[in-house]
Amino acid sequence: MQRRRLLQISGCLPLLAGHPAHAQSWPSRPTRVIVGFPAGGVVDVMARAVTDRIAPTLGQPLIIETRPGAGGSIGVGASLAAPADGHTWLVSSNFLFVNPATDANAKWKLSDFEPVARYALSPSFLLVPASSGWKSLRDLVAHARKNPGLRFGDGGAGTTQALALQMLALKAGLQLEPVGYKGAPPMVPDLAAGLLQLSIIPSSVALSAVATGRVRALATTGEQRSPHLPDVPTLAESGYPEATALSWYGIHVLAGTPPAIVQRIGQAIQAACASTEVRARLFASGGQEAFLDSSAFKAYVDAEARRWLKLLTPSPR
Repeated sequence: MQRRRLLQISGCLPLLAGHPAHAQSWPSRPTRVIVGFPAGGVVDVMARAVTDRIAPTLGQPLIIETRPGAGGSIGVGASLAAPADGHTWLVSSNFLFVNPATDANAKWKLSDFEPVARYALSPSFLLVPASSGWKSLRDLVAHARKNPGLRFGDGGAGTTQALALQMLALKAGLQLEPVGYKGAPPMVPDLAAGLLQLSIIPSSVALSAVATGRVRALATTGEQRSPHLPDVPTLAESGYPEATALSWYGIHVLAGTPPAIVQRIGQAIQAACASTEVRARLFASGGQEAFLDSSAFKAYVDAEARRWLKLLTPSPR
């Protein structure tokens, strides 16, 4: 019996030793970093701020591969087609749990991916036309209650900005009319011209829009006031803490990727996030460095999913 037990234990040793061996040989070729949104957009820019710093430390190139379309789903599909060996990363945000919940045709679920690390957070801003005369969120809410059907720019169901505005409308008792757009940049000229009465816009677009003087920021969705616009109060300060919403950016890999490789990737991201250069680049893009390791990132994503999915309904398709 004892000899048999020893044989069983010895048979497990190669399996236990396999993970360090995988990690030592990784990366053995260039690594793809898939961004499911357009080149030059905030997701792409923030990803490059981190990956540019990581690449020299790995001994292999990191190749950014933009696969825009379907709210990030095209990029997810490209990731699913790759082996779970750590040579393909997916730049992730809340689309990873939103899309399967809203699209019955989605071919993945959140658990198909392993969280590696979060690296950045970014607030958004509630903007109105400068010509509107509204000086505060209280002014806007009072007007909207008396005049249902104000038009807002909608960048797509499930985006952080759409969820924040949906929660604000729910808590403030507003009836708003969505106008669909493919992203935030096209909203700005229509907002400035008064064709839209309000929108919640990502900071990467909102900051330059406010600088033109044609739109006004009434609130930020962040947990704290933004150092970029310190005079603009948070939604919580304005009476609507439930609508606080930050865009988050991280790296996921396919479930089944060896844990030692996941750990090495996370350590590389953590080292990059500690860099003054990376923090400056994220700040310049309207965000902030916000590293979380794999376990903390998983808890964060799970909490975000529980919070927001209750607002979403499946697509009728």
